This record gives sequence, structure tokens and C-alpha cells, in this order.
Amino acid sequence: MGSGSSSYAPRAIYLDIDGKVQKVLFSSHCTPCDIKELLYSSSNIPRNTAIMMVDPEGALVSIDPTMPTNNPNSLYKVVPVSAGQLGEKEDMFQNVLSQVAEQFSRAFRINELKTEVANRLAMLEKRVELEGLKVVEIEKCKNDLKKLRDEMTSRAGGRVNCPCKYNFTDDGKKLTPRRDYTLSQETIEALKKPTFDVWHWEHNEMLSCLEYMYHDLGLVKEFNMNPITLKRWLLAIQENYRTNPFHNFRHCFCVSQMMYGMIHLCNPPGEKLYAIITLILATDMARHGEILDSFKHKVDYFDFTNEEHVTCMKMVLIKCCDISNEVRPSEVAEPWVDCLLEEYFMQSDREKSEGLPVAPFMDRDKVTKPTAQIGFIKFVLIPMFETVMKLFPQIEEIMVQPLRDSRDHYEELKQIDDVMSEVSFFGLLALYEQLQQREL
Repeated sequence: MGSGSSSYAPRAIYLDIDGKVQKVLFSSHCTPCDIKELLYSSSNIPRNTAIMMVDPEGALVSIDPTMPTNNPNSLYKVVPVSAGQLGEKEDMFQNVLSQVAEQFSRAFRINELKTEVANRLAMLEKRVELEGLKVVEIEKCKNDLKKLRDEMTSRAGGRVNCPCKYNFTDDGKKLTPRRDYTLSQETIEALKKPTFDVWHWEHNEMLSCLEYMYHDLGLVKEFNMNPITLKRWLLAIQENYRTNPFHNFRHCFCVSQMMYGMIHLCNPPGEKLYAIITLILATDMARHGEILDSFKHKVDYFDFTNEEHVTCMKMVLIKCCDISNEVRPSEVAEPWVDCLLEEYFMQSDREKSEGLPVAPFMDRDKVTKPTAQIGFIKFVLIPMFETVMKLFPQIEEIMVQPLRDSRDHYEELKQIDDVMSEVSFFGLLALYEQLQQREL
């Protein structure tokens, strides 16, 4: 993520310009207009000329950030559009305008946006009709559409594009010998809560927090640990973690801190979590259904004196902590979504380059934050935490309700994304530009 987000990674297409290969780079944040500017510059075509792009077979290629990438052996060509084709585009534009109001009425589920968008779109249609798409008016239409899209995004809570604020590239750096940190009482209390902001802490500080947890849970005393040995062991763990975007030492600390918080919140009787290998293997999502079903069959008549019951409970608790980011506040949770998607995309990009099949939930061309999170929260997180809630009702307000709120938030974002896709503002802008060029 460098910046923490995969959305900034450049994409490339290759053009045939008078028999020579021209490489064009752009990011997923470019608009179709931005990409057209690059095409004009690369192909030396005047900017007042309508253009289209075709593949080696003559098939049209969409000019937008989602266009398929090619290679130097399969070049795209940029060609001017004839006047006859412009006439066809004008007819298409008229059809699009007549359908926009109906699409908004059918697609919108958010009442306050529905009325406002319908009114603004009607105003734009009237402006286009009355003033004949004059050049100056076209610019006003573009600005209004951009302003409307920005307002819709801001109403979604500003979370549509939230690059990961944690730069993971320094995760693997060696730590210098450290002094002991004295944790404040405020930090000690914060460590016990899911609201703990894991992004504000350096590795040395996280190591000191881990040491405190070991002492506070009585593990150092019970196992007669040498405190110096504990320090060296924790430091060795930190230094041997890989610099992955998601599965790194900070994630390790998150899981530990969440388990520490659950122990304080739930206060389960009996011995603390010593079956290390069993619990680590329990975090494998391939065993999710098996482990949760086993716990569901025990939870209604749970026996804390039954070793099998207690082991199953520990397995479910560590599973909850391992995938608990959405329990945390949104400003803490969302950067983890960026980090996880980045790790997925890095894997799927390599699989594509090697001709291997790619899992749909790892494909950067198919996944968005809302689509990635909604199903996971609804069908994995909430059912698991609600089952644990039967045994420990005190987690509902602190852990289960934030999950429900997160689910509702991402469903609202998906509704907005769906509307934006159906109406296709950028498609309208492209038609405006073509008509503008014809007027000129």
C-alpha cells in the first residue's frame, strides 16, 4: 500500500501510433476525460476531434479506468469518429436522457437522495433542451454533475475512498534496543476495549503493551517466566513477521489486544488460553463452519467444567478476535479493509500473470469495499458473535452492535454505488463532450 491503498497502482495500455508502440499509464482515479487527454497527447489527434479506441480485431474498447489492459503484442488503436457516427451518438444521447429519470426512480433506496437527485437531473435536462447544449452550458452541466456526485459521496460518510493510513513498508525494519515504556493508566484502560486505536502505536510500544498483558493476566507468574526472556521472545516474533499489507505484526498485535479485551469483558472461568497450536489452527477459515456448528450445539447447555466445551469456546473466541476489525470504530477498521484488499490483489495479480485461476473475492476488477464487506459481516461475523453473545450477553453493546452498524453502513454505500453505476454520470459526460465537439 505504500500509501496503503491498491487504488493508486498505475495501469498501462499499449497503442499503435503510426506503426510504433506507445505505452500509456493511468490510475483507477482517472476519469474518462483524463484518459482521453492522454490518448490525444499520445496519438497527436486534435482535441476537438471525437475519438474511439479499437482492439486488433476492430472491436470497440471503452475509454475509462476499467478498460481491459493489453500488451505490446496486442495493440489498441485510437481513431477519429466520423460525422455519421456522431449522429448515432446524438440519438443515443436522447434515449439516455429519456431513461435517466426512470432509472433513478427504480434504483434509489435512499429517500433524501431520491428527491434531490431527481430534481437536479430534471433541471439539467431542461437546461440541455432549452439552450441547445451550447458550449458554455455544457461546462455548467459537467460542473453540476461533478458537484452532485461529490455531495452524494460525502453523504455516505466520506468512506467510499479511504486509503489505508498505515504505511506497511517499514514493518520489517529492525528495532533498536529499547527502553522500557511506562504505560499510562489511560493506555492500560484503553487496552481492555475494542475501541483501542492500533494505528497510533510504534512497534516498540506495541511490544511493551504485549508485555503488560502477559503480566496482567498472571502468565509471567504462573509459568515462572524470566521477564528478560519474555522481552526477547516477543521481539523475535516481531522481527520474524513478514511485511505483508495485512498479515503483519500489527495484525498480530490487534488479535492479541482483542483477545485481552474479551477476557476482561467476558471473564470466562477456568484456565486462560494455553492450547496454542489448537487455537492457531482454529483461525483457518476453511474450518469456520465446522467449529461454529460445534459451538452452537454446546452453547445452550454449556458446561465450563467440560474440557471439550471449554476448548471449543476458546477456538471460537480466537476466531472472533482474528477477524474482529469491524468491531472497532470505523476510523480504525476501514484502513484494515484497504490492507486486506491490497494483499488479496497482490496475490491475484501474480496468479493472473502466471495463468492461474483467480478467486472472485480477490480480483481487483470485481471487488469493491461494500461488496467485500457486506457478505462477510452478514454471514460470517454477525452469526458468530451473536452465538458467543448467548454465552456472554455483555458483548452485545460493545461488539455485536458495532457489527450491525457496519453492515448497515456498507449496504448504504452499495446502494449509492449501484445508483451511480446505473445512471453512469461519466457516460453522460462523454456524450456531452461529443456533442460539444460537433457544435464546434
